[in-house]
Amino acid sequence: MSVRELVVLGTASQVPTRHRNHNGYLLRWDGQGILFDPGEGTQRQMLRAGVAAHDLDRICVTHFHGDHSLGLAGVIQRINLDQVPHPVTAHYPASGRRFFERLRYATAYRETVKLAEVPVAADGPLAVTESYTLEAHRLSHPVESYGYRLVEPDGRRILPERLAAHGIKGPDVGRIQREGVLDGVTLEQVSEVRRGQRFAFVMDTRLCDGVYALAEGADMLVIESTFLDEDVQLAVDHGHLTAGQAAAVARDAGVRHLVLTHFSQRYTDPEEFERQARAAGFEGELSIAQDLMRVPVPKR
Repeated sequence: MSVRELVVLGTASQVPTRHRNHNGYLLRWDGQGILFDPGEGTQRQMLRAGVAAHDLDRICVTHFHGDHSLGLAGVIQRINLDQVPHPVTAHYPASGRRFFERLRYATAYRETVKLAEVPVAADGPLAVTESYTLEAHRLSHPVESYGYRLVEPDGRRILPERLAAHGIKGPDVGRIQREGVLDGVTLEQVSEVRRGQRFAFVMDTRLCDGVYALAEGADMLVIESTFLDEDVQLAVDHGHLTAGQAAAVARDAGVRHLVLTHFSQRYTDPEEFERQARAAGFEGELSIAQDLMRVPVPKR
């Protein structure tokens, strides 16, 4: 049975707290694991969350500020120490290649795993697999930053009433799904399009076109909300979003499940982020991220 869920490893912004580790997010998607923005302490958070190095297939870094990338050294060395049996691919802004190389080879270790580097230099697709296309879009931050988006191919949903109307039952149901036609009846006649799931990951950014492109129609949007709305000028000055801004994006983009994260240490009441998100008019599912929480991607 396929599992699609977000495992939250850390939710702090620049300064961690007693209750919030630096950033780290693992998306489990049909047997693959995509690790986003491993900040300091990610390797230990993986242990606490029951995530092994063997679970990682891709690493996606939005930008090279320390709270989003300083955990790379430990994670990469752990992948090699555990001799992960499959290739691992790393995506990151191309302008930060020197930072990635420094972190990858921060100390001596024995390389045992093929780690492919596929830097991001422009908006568009990065990888195509059977179960998703991985895309990137440029964001607005003081250093080059990209958000990521997974799009599942559209499928088809079988409609029992149409099967019955054509007298199709038993093993013939599987046959028409495999072959596309049965005794003159096409698959299109007994099914409808099931839109593929969409997952979006948006970290440090001001409001910009890339934010909306990533969020559009997402079943789950994981998005930074570093500041509360009363500190909107701080957000603009430092290249971040407020809770209300993030929620308004989700509202306008038709997001089904909104996950707010990347909180400034200046705030002590996480419920205020929820109140401001609701005040912005977002009516879908809403999670205020906490370290080690698991959030299922909404099913279609």
